[in-house]
Amino acid sequence: MKRTKQEKRWLKKTFKEAMDKELREHKSSFIVFSILRFLVLVILVRQLFMAHYEAAFFCVLTIVLLYVPSWVQVRLRIELPPALEITILCFIFAAEILGEVNAFYVRVPNWDTMLHTLNGFLAAAVGFSLVLLLNDDDRLAFHLSPFFLALVAFCFSMTIGVLWEFFECTMDQLFLLDMQKDTVVHSIGSVMLDPSGGNTPTAIQNITDVIVVTADGTQHSLGLGGYLDIGLLDTMKDLFVNFIGAVVFSIIGYFYVKNRGQGKFARRFIPQVLPPEEPSTKEK
Repeated sequence: MKRTKQEKRWLKKTFKEAMDKELREHKSSFIVFSILRFLVLVILVRQLFMAHYEAAFFCVLTIVLLYVPSWVQVRLRIELPPALEITILCFIFAAEILGEVNAFYVRVPNWDTMLHTLNGFLAAAVGFSLVLLLNDDDRLAFHLSPFFLALVAFCFSMTIGVLWEFFECTMDQLFLLDMQKDTVVHSIGSVMLDPSGGNTPTAIQNITDVIVVTADGTQHSLGLGGYLDIGLLDTMKDLFVNFIGAVVFSIIGYFYVKNRGQGKFARRFIPQVLPPEEPSTKEK
């Protein structure tokens, strides 16, 4: 039993050393990681002093997520290209710190749209890489054509996008968080507005305000200049831009495989498997 504990301590120490080495493997990604971690720590201290504990939680979460790319590389013995690693790190910072803590989702037009597009691109890159690694493994009788590799990458990205929208909807319904951002519209159409109770869509156009009546009879004018759509249009927009990002990388990945790995741009976003005999040793 004592030996088992020693082995666990040794593995923990070895893994920590491997993580530290991995973080310094590429100068460019390490500089970006160090800058972002420093900024997050400064923001964390500020949020704690201001007693903004929800924002502080996002800062702690961000610090953990910044270590994930290095953890994945060490754990799975793969090499993430610096361009992919830097993009992931910046995406995490932009989504959690800028988006949530600094409210860029509200203050900066199309911030959410930009991140969902990038998410579609990155998720397709991850899906493509996973299948490509399996496809190139001689131990597996598993070989797909370039088209099906690209198709799997596209489907993987869209699945991630849909699962995220499920998560946003669940959080909104349980905790009223408004993760699915609302949209002000000026016309609606629904069969529920049919006076006869039938299945005929009835439209209301030129809406300039909505009055909400609560259970006690109190009336509240929303004063938004239109009708408040609760997340539907935002969800569809997010899925559409995720679709665009997925298609872009799927096309890039298709030509990468078709040309037998000659694409310089795609190579910057596709991980490589480390040699089995040297899982944690890489040339600088």
